[in-house]
Amino acid sequence: MVCPSLCLNRLALRHGGRTIFEDLSLEVPGGRCIALLGPSGVGKTGLLKIAAGLQAPASGRVAAGDGAPLAGRIAYMGQQDLLYPWLRVVDNVMLGARLRGQVPEPARAAALLEQVGLGGSLRALPAALSGGMRQRVAIARTLYEDRPIVLMDEPFSALDSFTRTRIQNLAAELLEGRTVLLITHDPMEACRLGHQLVVLSGNPARLSAPIVVPGSIPRAPDDPALLHTQGRLLRTLG
Repeated sequence: MVCPSLCLNRLALRHGGRTIFEDLSLEVPGGRCIALLGPSGVGKTGLLKIAAGLQAPASGRVAAGDGAPLAGRIAYMGQQDLLYPWLRVVDNVMLGARLRGQVPEPARAAALLEQVGLGGSLRALPAALSGGMRQRVAIARTLYEDRPIVLMDEPFSALDSFTRTRIQNLAAELLEGRTVLLITHDPMEACRLGHQLVVLSGNPARLSAPIVVPGSIPRAPDDPALLHTQGRLLRTLG
């Protein structure tokens, strides 16, 4: 699969007469992951929704670097798991395919659920799951979509530390070569999974210059380059 770059060109977002950000541009290189950090309320989620086509910007445009339409090439995972309470876990994973009239692939959905540690919960309803388990279902659903561009808004936030590390490793493996824009509040997570890191801050918000993290992902938590970059990132966020 050839994964195009994602180009955010001179975007502006306004809410209630307030300018959240304007003239904001960012290119996510094809096949790479950019981790986006910043304080709450600065517009990270709004930026991701604009990139996904779920919210219209006040100005600017979003495009693929290859010039082809973005429709049908983006998988989006929001902060809320948005599982349908009346559908079994495996059916929630395959929901997008069913809504598009495609033939679902239960075996592939089951394999992804097994990989995220939910192989024994295929027939469970969401109400029977913990918050962290529901989030893992949402991650499996995002991976099931198999899109070249993946947008994720704090996908690992509800997971305990041990599970988070394992699922981060899995996501890095399964998303290798995809074009990924990942929002996170966790500097360690950003440094483990991002080829580049950018910080959105200010009022109106501006993007920092990209911080490049050496080495391949997922990086080990005690990797010297990761620790050095994490320190730099914390100084930027501070």
